Amino acid sequence: MRKDFREKLNKELIIWDGGTGSLLQSRGLAAGELPETWNVRRKEDVIWLHQGYFEAGCDVVNTNTFGANRLHYPDNLEEIIESAVDAAKEARKRSGREDAYISLDIGPTGKLLKPLGDLEFEDAVDIFAEVVRIGVKCGVDLILIETMNDAYELKAAILAAKENSDLPVCATVTFDEGGKLLTGGDVRTVVAIMEGLGVDALGTNCSLGPKEIMPRVKELVSEASIPVIVTPNAGLPEKVDGETRYSIGAEEFASLMKEIVGMGVQVIGGCCGTTHEHLRLVSEVSRGLEFRPQEPKNHAYVTSFAQAVRIGGSPVVIGERINPTGKKKLQAALRNNDFAYVLEEGIKQEDNGAHILDVNVGLPDIDEVAMMERTVKELQAVTALPLQIDTANPAALEKGLRIYNGKAMVNSVTGKKESMDLVFPLVKKYGGTVVALPLDEDGIPETAEGRFAVAKKIYDEAAKYGIAPKDIVVDGLTLTVSSGADNGRVALDTLRMVRDRLGGSTILGVSNVSFGLPYRELINSTFFGMALAEGLSCAIINPGSEAMMNTYYASKALLGFDDQCAEYIDAFADYTPKALPTKAAAQASQDSQVNGAPTSQDSQVNARPGTQALESSVPASELSSHIERGLVERAQEAAGAMLETKDPMEIINDELIPALDKVGQGFESGKVFLPQLLMSAEAAKAAFGVIRDSMGGEAREEKGKIVVATVKGDIHDIGKNIAKVLLENYGYQVIDLGKDVEPAAIVDAARNHSVNLVGLSALMTTTVGSMEETIKLLKKEAPDIKVLVGGAVLTPEYASAIGADHYAKDAMSAVRFADSIMD
Repeated sequence: MRKDFREKLNKELIIWDGGTGSLLQSRGLAAGELPETWNVRRKEDVIWLHQGYFEAGCDVVNTNTFGANRLHYPDNLEEIIESAVDAAKEARKRSGREDAYISLDIGPTGKLLKPLGDLEFEDAVDIFAEVVRIGVKCGVDLILIETMNDAYELKAAILAAKENSDLPVCATVTFDEGGKLLTGGDVRTVVAIMEGLGVDALGTNCSLGPKEIMPRVKELVSEASIPVIVTPNAGLPEKVDGETRYSIGAEEFASLMKEIVGMGVQVIGGCCGTTHEHLRLVSEVSRGLEFRPQEPKNHAYVTSFAQAVRIGGSPVVIGERINPTGKKKLQAALRNNDFAYVLEEGIKQEDNGAHILDVNVGLPDIDEVAMMERTVKELQAVTALPLQIDTANPAALEKGLRIYNGKAMVNSVTGKKESMDLVFPLVKKYGGTVVALPLDEDGIPETAEGRFAVAKKIYDEAAKYGIAPKDIVVDGLTLTVSSGADNGRVALDTLRMVRDRLGGSTILGVSNVSFGLPYRELINSTFFGMALAEGLSCAIINPGSEAMMNTYYASKALLGFDDQCAEYIDAFADYTPKALPTKAAAQASQDSQVNGAPTSQDSQVNARPGTQALESSVPASELSSHIERGLVERAQEAAGAMLETKDPMEIINDELIPALDKVGQGFESGKVFLPQLLMSAEAAKAAFGVIRDSMGGEAREEKGKIVVATVKGDIHDIGKNIAKVLLENYGYQVIDLGKDVEPAAIVDAARNHSVNLVGLSALMTTTVGSMEETIKLLKKEAPDIKVLVGGAVLTPEYASAIGADHYAKDAMSAVRFADSIMD
C-alpha cells in the first residue's frame, strides 16, 4: 500500500521520473505538436511512457499536463487532465506499482505577470487553481510545480495548490548557469520564498545538466530546511546526424546523480533528454546509498523577488521614510495618489544604504487596503529591496502579503491573544519574518524581564502555527528617555536578554528615544551604537541621516561585521568632517527634524559604500536618472522640461539611449535585475512619447525592422516579449507575430516587411525542431536575412548547429546583435 507521500519524504530516497517530450518524439510526436494532446488522441503511448518509468523503479510519475491550462486548452482542459491522470493510473496498474505516486504536473503559463507582463497575479492564481481542482478530483497523490523561472508566478502556483487542496506540494525552479532565475532570484531567495509558502519539498530542474547543476545543488542543500529535489537534463542538447540528442548517456547520468545524492539530496530524477534507461540506472545505483535527511537551518531571510537579506548576521538597516507619521509631504502624496514622490522616497533610501524598506500607508481618510496593494506593487517595480509590511489593519496586511513578490517582513504582532490570532495565520500562509512587540493585555512591561517574558510567550504561540523562532524579531520597545530615565537602558537590556537567552533576533525603532530633546541626532546615533553593541539585529532608521549611517558603518567595523574594515574605508576614505553645531544651531535644528530624521539636504549621507546598482563618474541628468531608476512619471516631466532648452533628437541621442545603455550594462553585469531593466524601458518609452508629441507626432528615425515570433507548437512567449520591449526602446520597429507561428508565416512576414533580422524563441524541448525547420526555410527563401534565437532549451553550440546566426542568452544580447547587424 502507498504511504502518505509526506511520510516518505525526508525518510528515504525518492526517485522521480524523467523526460516526457523527448520520449514521445521517439513515438512520433511531431515538431511543434503539443504533448498534452496525446492524452486524448494517443493515450496508449502516454501509458507506455509512464509504465516505463514505473518499471524503471521511479517512485513518482508526473502526469502529462505540463502545459495544460486554460490559456492553452480553453475548450477541453478538463478532458486533457482527466485523460492524463487516467493514463498514469493505468500505467501504475499495469506495472504492478501500486506503492508508487502520481503527481499532477504544473508548468508555467508562458506569460509574465504584471508589472513586467500583462497577466494579473490573481488571474494567474485562478488559472493554476482550475488545474489543481481538476487534478484533485481525478485522484492525483501530490502536486509538482516545475520549471518556474519567475518567483511571482511560482508564488501564484503554490497559493493555488495550497488553497485548493490538502495534497503535498513540491516545487522546482530553473536556474541559469549563473544561479539566477529569469527575474533575478538566487537560491537563497527562492528557498526563503518557497519555505515561507509551506511547500513540502523544493529544488531545481531543467535547463542544466548534472555537472552544471552541482553548484546550485550545494547551495540548495546548505540553505534548505526541507527535502531537496534535483532533476536535471541529460546534459545539453546537440545536433548529431541531423537529430537532436542530449550529451549525457544513461550510465554517465546515473553516475553523476549518484554523486548528487552524496551531496545530501533527498529526491532525484531527470528532465529533458532523460529516458527510461536513464532512470533505471539511477534507481539501480542509488538505492543502496546512505540517506541523509535534510536538517533545519537557522537561516532567517527577508526577500524581494531577487534579493535576500539575512536577519541575525550583520546588522540590517530598515528605511523608515515611507511612513506617514509626522511626514506631511508623504501624507499629501498618499492622499493625492502622488506615487512618484513615494517611489523617490524608496529609491533615496536604497541609495543611502537601506537594506529593507518599511511600508506604512495608514491614514484615517484613505482606503488602506487598496493603498497598501498599490504601494507594494509600485515599489517592487522600481527597487529590488525587500519590504516590511507595516500596518495594524489585518485586511491591509493580508493584501500586502498576498501580492508581495518575495518573503516580507511583517510589522507587527503583540503578545495580545487577539493580535496573535490575526497575524500568525497570515504569516504561516504567506511566509514572513514577523516583528514581535513585547506588550500584552497588561500594557508595556516596565522592566526588561517583563518584556522578555512576553517575548517568550509570543515565541511559544508562534510555534503552535509552525512559525520557527528564526522568523521572529523581538522589538526592544524604544521609549523616549525624556519621559523616563530608565527607558533607554530597559530597551537595551531587552535586546541583550533576547540574544543571550533565546539566541533570537531583535529590532528597534531607534529615533523614538529622542522625542522632546534638542539635537536629536546625537541622542539617536549614540543610542544606535549602544544598541548595536547589545546585539541589535535590525534598526528602523532614516538612512538619509548622516549621523546614523556614520554610526552604523563605524559600529560594524568595531563589532567585527566589516571584514578588514572594507565598507568603512569605502565610505570614509574621502570623508570631510563637519563642525559640531553650536548650542543655538542644535536647538534650531530640532524644528527641522521629523521622527528623528532631518529633512534638509545637508543631512544626506555624503559617503557610503557602493549601494547603488548603477555607478558612474559622470553626473547623470535628471532625465537620465529617472530613466535609470524606472520612474515613469518623473521621466515624462523631465523630458518636457528639457524640451524647453534642447533639440528633441539631441535628447534622444544624448539622454534616452545612453541611460538605457547604462541600465543594460548593469543588467549584463548582474547588478540590475529584469524588472528594473523593463521599468527603465517603460520610463524611456514615456519620455520618448513626450518628445514625439513635441515633434508633431513625428517618430524618431528607426534603426530598422525586426520580425519576432515564438515557433510553431511553442506556447511560451516570455523571452520574446522581453526582447521586443528592449528592441523597441532602442529604436527598432518590431513586428511581433505572437506564439505558435508556422514557419511559412514567419518567412512571409520577413519578406513583406523587408526586414534584415528575424528573432525566434522556443522554450520547450519538443519545439526546437520547429525552430530548425523555420531557420532552414528562411535560409532557403530569404538567405540575406539574419536569424537570432533564444530560449531555455538552447545553447550557443546548438543554435549554430541548426543554422542560427546568433544565440541571444537574454534580451540585451538580442539588442547588441541587432545593433551590430544594422550598423
